[in-house]
Amino acid sequence: MMYDLITIYTFLVIVGACIGSFINVVISRLPIKGAFLASKRSRCLKCDKELKPYDMIPILSWLILKGHCRNCKMKIPIQYPLVELSCALLAVVTFMRFGLSLETILAFGVTVTLLAISVIDLQTSKIPNSLVIAIAVFAVAAIWFFPHATLLERVIGFFIISIPLLIITLVVNGAFGGGDIKLMAACGFLLGWQDTLLAFFIALLLGGVCAIFLISTGKRARGEHMVFGPAISLGVAISLFFGYDIISWYLTLITF
Repeated sequence: MMYDLITIYTFLVIVGACIGSFINVVISRLPIKGAFLASKRSRCLKCDKELKPYDMIPILSWLILKGHCRNCKMKIPIQYPLVELSCALLAVVTFMRFGLSLETILAFGVTVTLLAISVIDLQTSKIPNSLVIAIAVFAVAAIWFFPHATLLERVIGFFIISIPLLIITLVVNGAFGGGDIKLMAACGFLLGWQDTLLAFFIALLLGGVCAIFLISTGKRARGEHMVFGPAISLGVAISLFFGYDIISWYLTLITF
């Protein structure tokens, strides 16, 4: 039994890291118009040397090369192994939460997409529409694979946060980005209204803590726009995995 679990988790880590390598491609190419249509293989951004397969082994290649290009010695951003490692861990955590099921595949797809959204938003302050559409596709599939929320609850979830965010943005110019609003709508349909409220509450807490830290350290000025996509993504992921447990725990507190 223990041997079987080790085999499964090893497989999940390898598959997750490989998918993380693809997510890195999405992160680097998607914000650049037409980049995915380019046929040339992965190359060094500085010397334009085509990368060999043994230089693209997830996590290991970065460690072996000590974070530098084999040819020109340009520093390779630590983002690459971190994203690959994150996807490997997400594969394991998702399996531990949902077991051997279609729910695992769906939840993993949602979380790695949210990871890509978070990194791109941090780098460009934009959330690509294509990734929001991907979340929306997962949300439709969740009707069958995550039946904890009814269709009506999902429709309410679609509007319950996105509409207030839109109104706030119309009143206070630049309060939230259009990508944040669309992402919250798609995730609302994915989760249903109860888990959506929880996800947004978590996002507000995380966003508030990060904002206080950035302002206090002088890295951001008061009133300066701050990306909110990563906080939304983490809140949604937590709610997707543990929303029922968190809400049940909270209800037991307020009933005493």
